[in-house]
Amino acid sequence: MPNSSNVRFELLESDSQYSQYLVRDPREVRFVIKQLAAKRALISAYPDDSPNFGLTSVLEAGGNDQSFVLDVAADAGLNEALERADSVICITQLDRVKVQFRLEGMVRVQHNNAPAFSAQYPDKLLRLQRREYFRLVAPVAHAINCFIPMPTATGDRVYEARVLDLSGGGLAIVAPPSGAQLHPDMEIPNCRLEIPDSPPILITLKVRNIFRVTQRNGTEVLRAGCQFVGLQTATANIIHRYILKVERDRASRVAQ
Repeated sequence: MPNSSNVRFELLESDSQYSQYLVRDPREVRFVIKQLAAKRALISAYPDDSPNFGLTSVLEAGGNDQSFVLDVAADAGLNEALERADSVICITQLDRVKVQFRLEGMVRVQHNNAPAFSAQYPDKLLRLQRREYFRLVAPVAHAINCFIPMPTATGDRVYEARVLDLSGGGLAIVAPPSGAQLHPDMEIPNCRLEIPDSPPILITLKVRNIFRVTQRNGTEVLRAGCQFVGLQTATANIIHRYILKVERDRASRVAQ
């Protein structure tokens, strides 16, 4: 069974401003599943907590039924694992937005005289990064770091955090290790953002949400989504210029 390059997200905490990440309305959940069916979106399906996955897609999600139909995976062993699993984590994209949901069991059925799976609609699903700002995934070759001052029992300490993505409105970081307790609505002044080929930038961050992320190697880290507070125009221009430069460089490499 293959090992996916996807990462799995589990929403730990979120403020009301970002509650759109979690979709709980049954009608909206069904609508998203129907969109996945209409667009034949490929879904990575992970049985239980396994790092292995199989590719599937939604074949039918119509009517007033409580369940919908998914295609079987190409791997027979993976299909057996999906059928045995108590729960299956499904990860996909819809209009460039990451969608994730958990299915509580999948049942083998016949659909149009072909093998398939039936599953109950999830009671909620997670949609990520539907933002008004273009978000840049930080280049691996040129790391972006943010240094975050945090009070501790022995005085202030500065934690170094790797930036995962960056936009004109905020950034996402790998949350610092235990000792720096981040939580939604927490405002952190005097953070130092270090962007390649630019002088360090002093910013104020407001924590908006915290996710647990399972990486490709199976390790878990915390991802904190943060909003810029009171960003100066000159500082915003530096960030925008960097985002444009990286995108131009990427486009140039693709064109070669």
